[in-house]
Amino acid sequence: MTIRWLLAAFHLLALGIGLGSVFIRGRTLLGTLDTSGLRRVFQADTFWGVAALLWISTGLLRAFGGFEKGTIYYMNSSVFWLKMTFLLAILILEIRPMLTFIRWRSRLRAGETVDPASAPALARISFVQTALIALMVLAATAMARGIDF
Repeated sequence: MTIRWLLAAFHLLALGIGLGSVFIRGRTLLGTLDTSGLRRVFQADTFWGVAALLWISTGLLRAFGGFEKGTIYYMNSSVFWLKMTFLLAILILEIRPMLTFIRWRSRLRAGETVDPASAPALARISFVQTALIALMVLAATAMARGIDF
């Protein structure tokens, strides 16, 4: 019982951290991207990455580790698959920001300048991911109440 509670608690904490950090990342990308601004982007991005790892790991344990309703329940739930589709979209959308921020971090460490021309597009990606997280929450609450389509 305690492990189920802790997994659910960390899953929800990851949601809060992830939602806030990806939104802040998007807002920061629309600001001044001097060295200080880039560090704020990287900080938000790091929190987003940690939250994603925590969110995915606790989600996998809850869905397939025998701690919640059971694998059969999840595999047969259309709402679960909708939620996983939103997650997949978030992960696919993350490829461009992840690769860009790796390059930016490397350039900054090397003392080189960063070209922030792609920042507005990366901000839009962050805002789309924010909306997809909200849709995931809607799907998750539907699942928690036994709603299926």
